[in-house]
Amino acid sequence: MTYRSWRANRRRRTRLTRRGKLVLILCAALVVATAVTVPLLLHRDAPPVEKARTLLIPEGWRANQVYAAVDRSLGLAQGTTRKAAGTRATGLKLPEAAGGNPEGYLFPATYPVTSSTTPDALLRYMVDTARKRFGADHISAGAQRNGVSVHQTVIIASIVQAEADTPEDMGKVARVVYNRLARGMALQMDSTLNYALGRSTVDTTHADTRIENSYNTYNRTGLPPTPIGNPGEQAMAAAISPEPGEWLYFVTVKPGDTRFTNDYARHEENVAEFNANRRAATAG
Repeated sequence: MTYRSWRANRRRRTRLTRRGKLVLILCAALVVATAVTVPLLLHRDAPPVEKARTLLIPEGWRANQVYAAVDRSLGLAQGTTRKAAGTRATGLKLPEAAGGNPEGYLFPATYPVTSSTTPDALLRYMVDTARKRFGADHISAGAQRNGVSVHQTVIIASIVQAEADTPEDMGKVARVVYNRLARGMALQMDSTLNYALGRSTVDTTHADTRIENSYNTYNRTGLPPTPIGNPGEQAMAAAISPEPGEWLYFVTVKPGDTRFTNDYARHEENVAEFNANRRAATAG
């Protein structure tokens, strides 16, 4: 075979017929169409991803405030979350010492919320978070060092959270609590009395201090029966490691100015200054 005839045969073998060209074009078009169609179908059928909202639970909030916030966030009827908290089926893993009361164990934090979030799941999340944080070894060791249980430490932390004017005061407030407990003195905390009365105020009357209630630490010694709010990590840190000192009394004379002392006469002077500031603010 000559070189010329070989090239002619090669051209004949590699040249597509008109029908072959048509088939090839149709196949290529089908491939392209499929590549375009599949993503479009996937995009059309895939449900949109819901962006989670957030629910902020601040430090020191009482359980009833948490319940109300959850109801609002989830668009539920008022009282729905409170009812869920008291239902055994919700499955809150509270410590035995809590007696089934989640007060103190609805850990303050920012929680993700979607349209599928339920109050049961949200409450479990909060309690599980508290259980992990409060069950840490350093919390147990601190409680043992102070001669109290972990649950009692949560109670003390809740008082610290409510009473301290600034985070820097927390360690001193905790020390006042421990010093008074050690001496068998009544704690005389307005925060526990306010909890009993379902209010928040700095104006406590003599009549208030005489009410018969287990949270009235003016006429009862020892700790109240439960936490009076949900403490954060700073308050818990103060409760396990209170600042050293002999203080027995304190009063916030004005914002940012809390006076601590173990001298009752000095404390009375500080209280008088507080009252004077209050009268001036009211008159103004």
